[in-house]
Amino acid sequence: MELDWDHCYHLISARDARYDGLFYTGVTTTGIYCRPTCPARTPKRANVRFFRSSAEAKRNGFRPCLRCRPELAPESFSFQEPSGVLARGLNLIAEGALDEAPLSALATRLNVSDRHLRRLFDKHLGAAPSEVASARRLEAAKRLLDQTSMSMTEVAFASGFSSLRRFNQAFSSTYGCPPSRLRGQARSDRGLTLRLGWRGDYDWAWLWQYLGARAIGGLETVRAGLYRRLFRVEGHLCAVEVTPRQNHLLVRLEGELQGPALAAAVRSVSLRVSRLFDLAFDPLCLAGLSQDALVGRWLPGIRVPACWDGFEMAVRAVLGQQVSVAAATTICGRVVERFGGPGEFPKPEVLAEAPLEEVGLPGKRAACLRGLAARVAEGQLNLDSSLSEQDLEGLPGIGPWTRSYLAMRVGRQPNAFPAGDLVLRKMAGNLTGRQLEQRSADWQPWRAYAAMALWKGATQ
Repeated sequence: MELDWDHCYHLISARDARYDGLFYTGVTTTGIYCRPTCPARTPKRANVRFFRSSAEAKRNGFRPCLRCRPELAPESFSFQEPSGVLARGLNLIAEGALDEAPLSALATRLNVSDRHLRRLFDKHLGAAPSEVASARRLEAAKRLLDQTSMSMTEVAFASGFSSLRRFNQAFSSTYGCPPSRLRGQARSDRGLTLRLGWRGDYDWAWLWQYLGARAIGGLETVRAGLYRRLFRVEGHLCAVEVTPRQNHLLVRLEGELQGPALAAAVRSVSLRVSRLFDLAFDPLCLAGLSQDALVGRWLPGIRVPACWDGFEMAVRAVLGQQVSVAAATTICGRVVERFGGPGEFPKPEVLAEAPLEEVGLPGKRAACLRGLAARVAEGQLNLDSSLSEQDLEGLPGIGPWTRSYLAMRVGRQPNAFPAGDLVLRKMAGNLTGRQLEQRSADWQPWRAYAAMALWKGATQ
């Protein structure tokens, strides 16, 4: 967001939670930076600077406030940046793209030059990609130190640091004290609990309804107020339970884990849950659509849920072609039972050779799914947050609807829009796909949220 100094000062004076995580306040007399919601006394106007990101505040020599704890602020990947490169870059950084690999590798995955990527980050975040990655690692470490009793080594690796020494150096440099000074509550042998925040209104009733109808038998349980998921980390069977509270999610990880396995599980769960529930979205981005005759009434609290796993979501989308949601959910459960393992979705290399017709798939759809699985298994297709519709073009059996849907839920493309969807066309007054594509121009660059709003409206 563009920072207007007077507007930002008004927001910190009002402690407006809608802007939490969208900018940070640096106090020159203390050298500390804070969230807009910091409970401390509002600093004098002459002593304030505003920053677009925590990384920019750190770049300018400010330390994070230990009272309002900026590391707990909801993330934001919502930018008025038409290409979507910045948001995709941030998603990949969150996955650890810069933990060990150079910037050039990230730029290659995004199909841009190093220079262009640096320019985008500096323009919108006031910091280089490496500085953003460093800030994210430190904030993740601070959350774990505050909320858990994981060992220092576990915290370091779960946060993306390559060694305990580098973690200690970076932490002491930023916080002015060693990490051992900050310890959280004890955890049981069975797991630990994390807190992840969001901003603005959230229509949980609709989300439970949406996810519940698509829950994968044997892996997921969804009911009002609870999401539970089985998964495996380094051979260990684990479970995660997610329940919403007033302004944050309680995320409980269960499993007999320690050391590297625990570090891997914590990092994976934090990232997957944040994406699944679209916690980084800024609802203020949709303010311009609130009066739209088609989508306006359904927008409050809307989110675009991502997925637990990109390959899993792609399989689910193919299974959903030309059948009802209930039928697709049933078939997906059969696929997991027949070709998966306890707490584990079938691997791409397994489905690439699987006799999928035996669980009720028509021949063409089974062939489509085997072909998709083979491409993933061979490394020809990456179903991660860098996914775009163009990556799926030319794949047999993957049409425009599936490409757009996967761009929404795997690639997290906020402007993806399946204009040919029958429910969307009906909600728009029985428009043709081409007519709806033209009508959706009014909803750019947030057409994915408009699509979810219309799907929501169809169930009310």
